[in-house]
Amino acid sequence: MTAPEVNFSELSNKPVETVRKLQQSTSRSLRVHRRGAEDEDLLLTTVSRAEQVAEVASTTTKLFLALMEHDDRTRTLVTDVVPRAFPWVRFLPKEGVHQFVVELVETLEAADSLENPAPVAHLVAAWRSTAEVHADPELLAVLKRDGVDFGAVPEPTDDGTT
Repeated sequence: MTAPEVNFSELSNKPVETVRKLQQSTSRSLRVHRRGAEDEDLLLTTVSRAEQVAEVASTTTKLFLALMEHDDRTRTLVTDVVPRAFPWVRFLPKEGVHQFVVELVETLEAADSLENPAPVAHLVAAWRSTAEVHADPELLAVLKRDGVDFGAVPEPTDDGTT
């Protein structure tokens, strides 16, 4: 997302000027930088823009779900073209690609009903991690060995790392 950027101090020290920048932004949003290494930047946007983004995502999800329910050919087509949207699925076994598509569709529907995209991002990150394992034959062989327990797997972060 390309949005004008301001420092957090500008937001607190020059609120009128900062809001003016927000209003003049073509994306109707501002990225607010925070100084601390552990502090995530913020995105300041208008309510109307946030509602539009949510409506577009929901509409796209509903359209996609309706297409998937339409017939078997559509489901097959989606499975065939999913590598275009997620190139890393090429490392998954064929049944893994199919399972990813099924889980993606189910999670999109459930997440849309909650108006929360986090489950979809989590699912994509988990499957991308699975594809990374399949992309490394040595790692895959180690993980397939019987009797090897590597302990609990940490949850991926928002950026897909653990």
